[in-house]
Amino acid sequence: MSKVELYAAIRRDHRAGMSMRALERKYGVTYRTVRKAVNSAWPEPRKKLPPRATALDPYKFVIDQMLQADLDAPRKQRHTITRIFHRLVEENGAEDISYQMVRRYVADRKPEILATSGKAPVEAFVPQSHQPAMEAEVDFGDVKVWLAGELVTCYLFSFRLSYSGKAVHRVFASCGQEAFFEGHVHALQTLGGVPRTKVRYDNLKSAVAQVLGLSRARVETDRWIAFRSHFGIESFYCRPGIEGAHEKGGVEGQIGYFRRNHFTPVPEVGSLAELNELVEQWDLHDGRRRIGARPRTIDEYFAVEQPLLAPLPDKPFETGRLFTPRVDRYSQITVRTNRYSVPVRLIGKKVRVMLHASHLVVYDQNVEVARHERLIAKCGIRLELDHYLEALVRKPGAFPGATALEQARSAGRFTPVHDAWWAAARKVHGERDGTRALIEVLLLGRHIAHEHLVAGLATALRAGALTADTVALEARKAAQTEEEPTTVPAPRAPHPTGQPSATITSLHEWRLAHLPPDTRPLPSVTPYDQLLRRHRTSGSTHREGEAQ
Repeated sequence: MSKVELYAAIRRDHRAGMSMRALERKYGVTYRTVRKAVNSAWPEPRKKLPPRATALDPYKFVIDQMLQADLDAPRKQRHTITRIFHRLVEENGAEDISYQMVRRYVADRKPEILATSGKAPVEAFVPQSHQPAMEAEVDFGDVKVWLAGELVTCYLFSFRLSYSGKAVHRVFASCGQEAFFEGHVHALQTLGGVPRTKVRYDNLKSAVAQVLGLSRARVETDRWIAFRSHFGIESFYCRPGIEGAHEKGGVEGQIGYFRRNHFTPVPEVGSLAELNELVEQWDLHDGRRRIGARPRTIDEYFAVEQPLLAPLPDKPFETGRLFTPRVDRYSQITVRTNRYSVPVRLIGKKVRVMLHASHLVVYDQNVEVARHERLIAKCGIRLELDHYLEALVRKPGAFPGATALEQARSAGRFTPVHDAWWAAARKVHGERDGTRALIEVLLLGRHIAHEHLVAGLATALRAGALTADTVALEARKAAQTEEEPTTVPAPRAPHPTGQPSATITSLHEWRLAHLPPDTRPLPSVTPYDQLLRRHRTSGSTHREGEAQ
């Protein structure tokens, strides 16, 4: 039995009339223990033993001096435990101490020094209550992602309703203003409304141009003011620094929870679109959990809150940012330190670029001429091989070393079938003409689907027909075969090399086989002969009149 139970049993028997000596014999304890149990129902607490001497005792005064000096030092230039340990070893010759000894002592002593100095204010957290559909919190958090085989840093946008805890997340390549706006639009559309009072923010550059002193007054950016006005959002800015993080602790904790539970281990995806599809599924899953000791789930609270949200505006808001760069001689434009290709016919002209969080669109006048996935790293280059084909037709020698060709290979657009057809064409037609024939084939890709063009290249290569016309014909045949159900053809004889045999039909034979016969009558020149006779007759009559 425990000591408390022992005391209770002794007291019970003592009240029943059992003597002190009998209690000693019954419970096998000393007279002093029996006397203590009779006098008090609670055992006395165990006396704390005096601390044992350690090898760190001679250096505790030195550590205290370092911690005292840190009270007036800049926040980012104070002693860490590692620095204290190294100074003790290097400056005081403390060879017989360990890092763990220093760590334990600093962990106990540092709060005591802060308390006695009067420089450590007492942090008190006041519980808050939130009304449905009234408040929300917004923040960004960075996450690591394996994107197309490369470990990159992306940014997790989080919009959290304060009452229900319902949160909507979105991953972007950057945390700029475009991502800030697109995250809001996605979250508000997912939630189906807008909070009716304030939304809490920290001092993001996307929204705040200048912080005015210690007050909550801010100079906001023009586009953010227009965006808030469009959706009817009332902004509330937290205090700068770490102190302000407690004013929107809900979204701070939400980002940490989401990162720990869904981004651990680091996800591997092929694109941000694929990752955001997973994020939407994770948001739905998290709606079924309960926060802390709440009696109901997030979705149950959100069902009460959602009908009370303010309605969304009818008109959309353009979240992209407009740029007007000039196309350089390399047929490229520069947007936010990165370079993107456009068609070569636009060299020297100014174009309009609408930059979004994950992609950008290039316009010439009002016509879209290029679309690129946005680069994540700085000073990157993204080129499209199709943009350079008109120039490469005139300069086929520049094709093998073109950067656009290298990127097309990496992206899988320039396949091994292209390379094999190109090698065979150069062998038959020569370096220049064979390369030009391949470029003509690539130009067909503007009107023929990529998979059909690759099928046409493969068929033409097997048959040894190395012209762009043949590839176009076979690509169209592949497209028709895919669109129209046909009967299964009889098996062909195997190719001598082991590859399946291929037959190439000439364009004339293909027209005879696929086009309806021409039943129109052949043209006749009989009406023209009649006109000529009339002209001769009228001419002879005129001469006779003159003779008369």
